[in-house]
Amino acid sequence: MKNLKLPKLNLPEINPCILWRDNLAYIKDEIRKKELLLTPEEWVRQHFLNLLIKNLNYPKALINIEKGHKYLQQRKRTDIHVYNRKGASYLLIECKAPNIKLSEATLQQISNYNAAFNTQYLAITNGMKHYVWKKMTQNNKYEQLSKFPFFS
Repeated sequence: MKNLKLPKLNLPEINPCILWRDNLAYIKDEIRKKELLLTPEEWVRQHFLNLLIKNLNYPKALINIEKGHKYLQQRKRTDIHVYNRKGASYLLIECKAPNIKLSEATLQQISNYNAAFNTQYLAITNGMKHYVWKKMTQNNKYEQLSKFPFFS
């Protein structure tokens, strides 16, 4: 087996189930109930899912991973999509690998995806930095929050 060097992220530690097949590392995804190729982006996504579920009270049953949708006639997939208890879109999260700088383009990407969902919250993360915005009811604009919301 190869020596696996995974970056320490600015998120709570996880205790992942990592499997090896054909010299490739796979990580067990508890939401999709399957093993996924362990890419840097997947490493971030699994940590962020852990934060949502274990630290912020987000129910696993309301989380969807890589939900397909259409944007400008193209098929796209959201990294993490959370619903509220009534089944409406609540939160979209775009995950990037730790070495990818979060930029205006990342925010534009999640905003474009949100055109299909109109969620209450938007977030972007690369595992090192995380940004979250909440839709304000009075003007329908998103304002940046200083910390991630608990699920309510």
